[in-house]
Amino acid sequence: MNRSDGMNYAPVAANKPKPVCRPGEFVFAAAALDHGHIYGQTNGLLEAGGTLKWVYDPDPAKVAQFVKTYPQAAVAPTLETILADPGVKLVAAAAIPSERAALGIRAMEAGKDYFTDKTPFTTLEQLDAAKAAVARTGRKYMVYYSERLHVESAVYAGQLVREGAIGRVLQVIGTGPHRLNKASRPDWFFRKEKYGGILCDIGSHQIEQFLYYAGCKDARVLHSKVANYANPDVPELEDFGDATLLGDNGATNYFRVDWFTPNGLATWGDGRTLILGTEGYIEIRKYIDLERDPSGDHVYLANQEGQWRFHVSGQVGYPFFGELILDCLNRTENAMTQEHAFKAAQLCLEAQKAAIRIEG
Repeated sequence: MNRSDGMNYAPVAANKPKPVCRPGEFVFAAAALDHGHIYGQTNGLLEAGGTLKWVYDPDPAKVAQFVKTYPQAAVAPTLETILADPGVKLVAAAAIPSERAALGIRAMEAGKDYFTDKTPFTTLEQLDAAKAAVARTGRKYMVYYSERLHVESAVYAGQLVREGAIGRVLQVIGTGPHRLNKASRPDWFFRKEKYGGILCDIGSHQIEQFLYYAGCKDARVLHSKVANYANPDVPELEDFGDATLLGDNGATNYFRVDWFTPNGLATWGDGRTLILGTEGYIEIRKYIDLERDPSGDHVYLANQEGQWRFHVSGQVGYPFFGELILDCLNRTENAMTQEHAFKAAQLCLEAQKAAIRIEG
């Protein structure tokens, strides 16, 4: 796993989970390899028992690198090859953000479930089109919100919340700093029409976590702002953003995302989440515990009974992927509801649209 570049963050389970299905029972394909998260998506599905059959991208270099990592994948000559294969149950993809909705709609109309990298949309019109396609086809449009789904400390914190360790959740504060690595980024990364804006893009992680930890079905954006403080050579890049939300159950959220991780830090971003409850609080230090432990997955808990520090790396795993496979096979919604996936997307789009632009 690449610890220096979040674009190539692709966790591998320390302890291989028990497959949830038999070999060949859940066949999937990978397409649109524009973002490195496709490797994380693929790792999770394979570890849970999925069978990777095809890969497609118009760029032969991207395909060659993918096949080097996953030699079992046959190279599809066209996307239509994948969509026409009746054995393929799901298409996993990490397209350019502005192109994710169109690809997902094509996959669903071909009878496949769709698993896209975040952010799933760059406009509200795309969201509406995807909602209509889900209703029309009965297929799933699932989203790889990796900062919760593929982080063991985030998974464990969710278990603590569900067990009532801190009582009713009142507030979630999230920070999602990332390292820019400007020279290695593709051109689309700096085109706002393509990536959607910082709150739409990496802010989607933070909003999804708020809804999940606070148990909100809906929320409204109270305030949001964005800026390009330090990258005038790429004026369409937003290198800073933050927002405040109010959930339908009274819980509140503040989050900050940015591209200012310093090169001296041992990982691509010191992502943290603080969850306040009526009976205590939880802090998640996802990728590093600064100057204490260079590894990630640290959870701090304080409640009425005491205080604890848990290092859960290799202890919790990533249950989402097995649950997703079973949801696709059984037409259930245990991994993530469609409503939740779409609501997180909607709110990040609304936060982006309403954002005040800081001229710094």
